[in-house]
Amino acid sequence: MLSRVKPRRRSTIIMGKMEKEAESNSMKDFNSSTKIAAISVGDYNEKDEFYDPFENRDKKHTNSDLGSLAHLLKSSLGTGILAMPNAIRNGGLIIGGLGTIIIGMICAHCVHILVRSSHILCKRTKTPKMTYAETAYAAFLCGPKILKPWANASKIFVNTALCATYIGGACVYIVFIATTIHQIAEYYNGHNTINKGSLMLALIPAVILLGQIRNLKYMVPFSMVANVSMMVGFSVTLYYIFKDLQPIQNVNMFSETEQLPIFFATVVFAIEGIGVVMPVENSMKTPQHFLGCPGVLNITMTIVVSLYAMIGIFGYLAYGENTKATVTLNIPVQDILGQVVKLLIGLAVLFTYGLQLFVPLDIMWNAIRTKFSHKYEAVGETTLRAVIVLLTVGVAVGVQELEPFISLVGAIFFSILGISIPVTVETISCWDGHLGTFKWRLIKNAILLIFSMMALVFGSWISIKDIIKAYNKK
Repeated sequence: MLSRVKPRRRSTIIMGKMEKEAESNSMKDFNSSTKIAAISVGDYNEKDEFYDPFENRDKKHTNSDLGSLAHLLKSSLGTGILAMPNAIRNGGLIIGGLGTIIIGMICAHCVHILVRSSHILCKRTKTPKMTYAETAYAAFLCGPKILKPWANASKIFVNTALCATYIGGACVYIVFIATTIHQIAEYYNGHNTINKGSLMLALIPAVILLGQIRNLKYMVPFSMVANVSMMVGFSVTLYYIFKDLQPIQNVNMFSETEQLPIFFATVVFAIEGIGVVMPVENSMKTPQHFLGCPGVLNITMTIVVSLYAMIGIFGYLAYGENTKATVTLNIPVQDILGQVVKLLIGLAVLFTYGLQLFVPLDIMWNAIRTKFSHKYEAVGETTLRAVIVLLTVGVAVGVQELEPFISLVGAIFFSILGISIPVTVETISCWDGHLGTFKWRLIKNAILLIFSMMALVFGSWISIKDIIKAYNKK
């Protein structure tokens, strides 16, 4: 657990004194090696602004602006883009197109305020860099006195949200792969094909092996195959989309109100990549270029949102109300080329599975590794990884329906991680006289928080209802 400062006459002390007294303290569950200490609102001094966290970062193994841009693009341009035509179907052409751009701007804004809050808190605590969880911890620790006791809980909550989000995404991967294989098998064998649940169970040996990879360098070959497969598959998918374009009169401009939460949750699931933002920003050679205009973040989000909106709109124009959970399922299964595309993208998703689980497995293992002696440490980590992999397969077998599952994960996890937590962190960080004229930041963040909670409640409710409905039909 985070080491705590010994009690003094005052509940919080000036950072300079704190650093001298806490030299021997460690932050075992933080990814960075730096220390974060509390500084009271009254102790804050403008001189703290002279501390430059960027100058105090380790410059080894840093990435250029272009490299950081590539990492952000890779994390955002995933399998979620294939679900965008279905998202537009749930929103209607006009609401879906405009809504995708607006949601993209909201997601970009939330990433912006999270990184900016991290920079401010780095200055206040004289810390070179922070992870997502560290940023939340520091915000509560440096915030109003009433919130200080919740600092450690906030760090645990963020790490839990990160784990749940990535594990939820891994469950979607399992359903995606099984659904793809099932469609092809059903074409050749008719309705006598084994069910999707059995196909998911058949994936267990492969995903357990992928889940046991503990070093990113060993994932490079799998990532290379996945990237090539995805690029080829995506290119052919675009060919089918533009080949099958229908007149605009064949689609709905607007959708029914109850479909809008599904639209929002699917778009957030597709676009949101906030989990990798802080690691990318922390590893930049020139982190000053991450924010601002043009900035790495703005360029990345412009490209991502434009591509997602384009694929979503044209995919919906191609397949209309028949658009499926992922657009690859609309590609004619009787075409050999179509079968190859489905298998290539399925292979890409399978080989990305290990990378999807890398972050949550690392967080969970670091949290419990002290419970094991050195003798049983390897056995403990192997068991943990196997259990989490089996959990993802078990959840996937229980759900099996791809469309409501994607929207459910987006509604619950990505709305919390991508919107609710960043606006909360910014509000607390700016509480002491930095909320702006007429407290506009507080008002803006309150609106975003309400929007996020509504998406969580209504999106989850409709998604669960759709899952139950699909289950009852079987």
